[in-house]
Amino acid sequence: MNIAIGSDHAGFELKKVLLDHFKDSNHSFVDKGTYSSDSADYADFAHPVSNLVEDGVVQFGILICGSANGVAMAANKHAGIRCAVCWLPEIASLARAHNDANIVAIPSRFVNVGDAIEIVENFLKTSFEGGRHAKRVNKIAL
Repeated sequence: MNIAIGSDHAGFELKKVLLDHFKDSNHSFVDKGTYSSDSADYADFAHPVSNLVEDGVVQFGILICGSANGVAMAANKHAGIRCAVCWLPEIASLARAHNDANIVAIPSRFVNVGDAIEIVENFLKTSFEGGRHAKRVNKIAL
């Protein structure tokens, strides 16, 4: 599976941990930055990740910032993007199963590394259930 990942400075260390954890997996990652812990604007990374998902270059995206709100707000400006802020693994599963989320936003200041890894694992392995949820998801776009 191809996945785009991006973070601002607050998410940089967690992004490095996630990339290292998944380096031997069957997933390939497109890292859209940031590449240091120097102050950076979250939208500068949320938009490139969202573009790759929106254009079908990658199947999913992962965005990380301090609260996850900024990257989620920027990502959700894109047509066809359903970015969910997930702070628990169960939330990530539901975001995929019920909301067909295609980008997960992780709040680096509020989750530990183990939970962040499990959030990503759940997000990637959970399929959209469709059915009654499809009708609801179809109402998201204007």
